[in-house]
Amino acid sequence: MAENYDVIIIGSGPGGYVTAVRSAQLGFKTAIVEREHLGGICLNWGCIPTKALLRSAEIKHYADHPDAYGLKIDGKVSADTAAVVDRSRKVSLRLNGGVAFLMKKNKVDVIWGEGKIAKAPAGGKPGEVVVSKTAKKPMEPQPPVPKGVKGDGTYTAKHIIVATGARPRVLPGIEPDGKLIWTYFEAMVPKEMPKSLLVMGSGAIGIEFAYFYRTMGVDVTVVEVMPQVMPVEDAEVSKFAQKQFEKQGMKILLEAKVAKVEKGANSVTATIEKKDGTTEKITADRMISAVGVQGNIEDLGLEALGVKTDRGCVAVDGYGATNVPGIYAIGDVAGPPMLAHKAEHEGVICVETIAGVPGVHGLDKSKIPGCTYCSPQVASVGLTEQKAKAEGRDIRVGRFQFGANGKAIALGEDQGFIKTIFDKKTGELLGAHMIGAEVTELIQGFVVAMNLETTEEELMHTVFPHPTLSEMMKESVLDAYGRALNA
Repeated sequence: MAENYDVIIIGSGPGGYVTAVRSAQLGFKTAIVEREHLGGICLNWGCIPTKALLRSAEIKHYADHPDAYGLKIDGKVSADTAAVVDRSRKVSLRLNGGVAFLMKKNKVDVIWGEGKIAKAPAGGKPGEVVVSKTAKKPMEPQPPVPKGVKGDGTYTAKHIIVATGARPRVLPGIEPDGKLIWTYFEAMVPKEMPKSLLVMGSGAIGIEFAYFYRTMGVDVTVVEVMPQVMPVEDAEVSKFAQKQFEKQGMKILLEAKVAKVEKGANSVTATIEKKDGTTEKITADRMISAVGVQGNIEDLGLEALGVKTDRGCVAVDGYGATNVPGIYAIGDVAGPPMLAHKAEHEGVICVETIAGVPGVHGLDKSKIPGCTYCSPQVASVGLTEQKAKAEGRDIRVGRFQFGANGKAIALGEDQGFIKTIFDKKTGELLGAHMIGAEVTELIQGFVVAMNLETTEEELMHTVFPHPTLSEMMKESVLDAYGRALNA
């Protein structure tokens, strides 16, 4: 007889495992189905291991410029590629074990294998999830199966939550091969540093890898089809970022696309089509395809059950519910923004709604921050200046430069700025955009302010500690109203 649960979650990425923990806290008998690795892409092949690589790049950058801090380093600083990668993998392994601990602590059953919804919950009766043995994928190595987990079989649940994440988007004719054309999987574990690298796409993934490899001494070219790098960011931030990247030695081609790729024995030659109709051929040792991701909606039984999809993702309301009662979807598979923190919060909203927790609010995507961990770092929340104007908003815009902040100067990090956008009539904070050192940590201050519906007056009367980078946040607000004190 099939084992019955209140909630079964398919996928154990940040959205899946956090949802499982909250589900258990709410008293539900909960199970999570995982086919490859606890923690999903984020902990094993995305957010966390890339930050470990970028930390190594950051340390190397400082070591390459000791004179800027009055220091001397005898001898040349070089990167040990194998050791850098090994450190990154150990960080992931540690966190992978942490997720296993959380599942055990919260009495969440782990079912190992590939889940497929065979029957949707209906008329008070639970639905069915059939779990089969995982087919190992060569580009996604699997860690050992955790002890104490269940295996393939049929399981039932009153509520089934799909949290299967996403995978790299593939362009026809430019399919990654694992050797010459990489996705982020291969880019994260290079056996040796290439001498040259072509990065297709300048979103967060593309730019972070471009920065990592450039700092490690690789000749990097970035090709972006849009008119600016990091297309989702405020245009002013993107323009500043491009100048900084080019100072670091990156070559950036905008309004250009990779039309064709020819493979050699140990290199690729890409034909780049530009806006004016001209073409350019670029040869590089390796190429990274970073043109976005697409939801993992296949082989889940969704189509047969009539679950609606939209542009390759599961269509949901603000609470994670699909059009089929008893089936839900959260995280990347439920559509953009495809961010781990969005997945976590979306999962909590979903399961709390199922439990009938009072006061649950639907997900407000306008207040989800985005971060890019290159150097300089980039972080943002809310409307860009361009979008605010396009919506017909009458706005006030404030800016404050890192070069006018004492802490930034003392750190040797005086390049960057903070930009705030307010509704001129109401004082509502519409958006905040940052570029510079540690802005990925600073942005949450504005996220909290937006969620509390804080006005400019309240921000102006908040005392920020000195000396800190956070003081620039207040100065940017003051500048929007012609009251900046240190500029």
